[in-house]
Amino acid sequence: MKTHRTGAAGNCIFCNRAVAGKSFYSANGFSALYNIAPILPGHTLIIPNRHYQSLTELSETELGEMMIFARKITAVLKTVFKCDGFDWTIQDGESAGQTVPHLHLHIIPRKPLDFPESNEWYSKIPVNESQLLDSQQRSRMSDHEYIAITALLAEACKTNIS
Repeated sequence: MKTHRTGAAGNCIFCNRAVAGKSFYSANGFSALYNIAPILPGHTLIIPNRHYQSLTELSETELGEMMIFARKITAVLKTVFKCDGFDWTIQDGESAGQTVPHLHLHIIPRKPLDFPESNEWYSKIPVNESQLLDSQQRSRMSDHEYIAITALLAEACKTNIS
């Protein structure tokens, strides 16, 4: 069942025009935002441009479009960050660790040995608050760093996404 929540959008950080305007690529109702406090280089968020809190609110068509969009962005990230793998994760609901009430998919490019135990990284993250995917405690990029990386990614998207 689709329950588009227009009321919640007014207080949503991802619905804020200043934040939404920082996307490095948008198409088909979705945007790619570089995480201001990446857990690893390349950590990007895929968000629907309309306010949805949960994956279950998307129609079948929207869900397909989100996955196709995310796959394209993942391919760009793998090229730009020269990695051979990636993780996709969604925290859907407060009990799952969702701290921003707007659906978002984390794409985290991966390289060998980027975490001490690369096969179990996700289960280790909650042990340290500063490593949570949506933590406010993780160090943030400077405006200059953020602008530079999003410009690089925007150019890579122009070149690699048809």
